[in-house]
Amino acid sequence: MSFTPAYSGLALDEAELRAYFALMDVAGLLRHKVEQQLREAADLTYVQFKVLARLGLDSPTGSLRMTELADEVVYSRSGLTYQAGQMEKAGWVERSPSPDDDRGVTVTITEVGRERLTRALPGHVEVLRELLFTTLTGNDAGTLAALLEPALDHMRALPPRSASSRRRSGAPSSVSDPSAGHRSVEAPGGEH
Repeated sequence: MSFTPAYSGLALDEAELRAYFALMDVAGLLRHKVEQQLREAADLTYVQFKVLARLGLDSPTGSLRMTELADEVVYSRSGLTYQAGQMEKAGWVERSPSPDDDRGVTVTITEVGRERLTRALPGHVEVLRELLFTTLTGNDAGTLAALLEPALDHMRALPPRSASSRRRSGAPSSVSDPSAGHRSVEAPGGEH
């Protein structure tokens, strides 16, 4: 791909640009359909679904600490606190003091939350298979995950975001969380 003179000094080559645009377009189109399916099937936002899925499918106890959950769903701590409050009012989760940390909070999925997750899952899997996985063959899904996971880990390590350490090495302990009040790229528009 040749660039006009104004862009000829860019450090991205054709393969990098193709990968970037393909990734962004696939993610955007898939996200739109997933969010539509979740609203229609279970009246859930993507973030609410991801919280329920992490608790109900990934955690053997159905519980996670709020900070760990924020890191896993790639959402700001303050945004997750709000979402957990809304989900608790709906009866999908319960919050309780963490048994390991006086300042920590544990979130646990309830039976109502598990029922909501069960309503969403069949259609969710259908959308993923129809839009993404039917185009892949053999071990393509494993290869795709192996390609994306290092980039995801790298991005999670960069501030400001929830997965960043609350305290940077060498920073005084009074430094506040730089991601507080900021949404990560996975937070849907209009949600908090």
